[in-house]
Amino acid sequence: MINCYKVLGVPPTATASEIRRAYRKKVKELHPDATGTHDTAKEFDLVVKAYQILSDSKTRSIFDSAVWEKEHRTKKTTFDYRAWLMERGDQESMAKLIFFDLWHNREDDAVALFKKMNTEHADFSLKHWFTREEFMDYGFILSEELVFRGEYYDAFILLEQIIRLEYTYDYFRLFFPEVIAFTKNILKQKLEGSVNDELALDAWERALDLEFGPSDDAFFLNKMAAAYKRMGDFATAEICQQEAVKLGKKNKEKIDDQT
Repeated sequence: MINCYKVLGVPPTATASEIRRAYRKKVKELHPDATGTHDTAKEFDLVVKAYQILSDSKTRSIFDSAVWEKEHRTKKTTFDYRAWLMERGDQESMAKLIFFDLWHNREDDAVALFKKMNTEHADFSLKHWFTREEFMDYGFILSEELVFRGEYYDAFILLEQIIRLEYTYDYFRLFFPEVIAFTKNILKQKLEGSVNDELALDAWERALDLEFGPSDDAFFLNKMAAAYKRMGDFATAEICQQEAVKLGKKNKEKIDDQT
């Protein structure tokens, strides 16, 4: 695997614009049309490949967290990838640090940083910085760690993203029923009482859009009705209860048709 930063002649801390400038400079120097020879063709191809990797945030993330770190370990240098991420401090680096800590048995640090970033940055999103597969795999691991620590709402929000991705791209396949069961357990058994009613309502309302089925949706609506009553909103509570009854009847009719 090539060292993309070395090929382009930029440091690992290079910005996207610095990478683009370095690429354009290298292309001009090495392009066969400019040199009048094909002796630089191989080097030119490496420059193009390096740029393709570093110009995309997701492929650069993979290179930084895996290939780059491995290369430095092989050379036995004092390069500390984790410290380097912490020094950068931007959202991309913090997202990478969260998953890096998950990979390296620093689950407490990963959960703490994830909570901190969500609290301080309303637009923070792990899935923005990783491939779909990476996010789904490590996002599920992170959700398990969150549940272990009683952070049920944050775990559900992660799982919701994973479920929506699975609906558009069959990735977990046979494992997906376990993901669904894990999510339902949070919504039905863990959420109430662990967060305030506003957050619980938000989670149950989101769950209605996840295609769990009429029986589950009726359960969530009844939970919502109870929460609205506690909050003094009896009109909305009544609407939720009515919808739950309709879904209950619909589910019974479906079962009767099958028998």
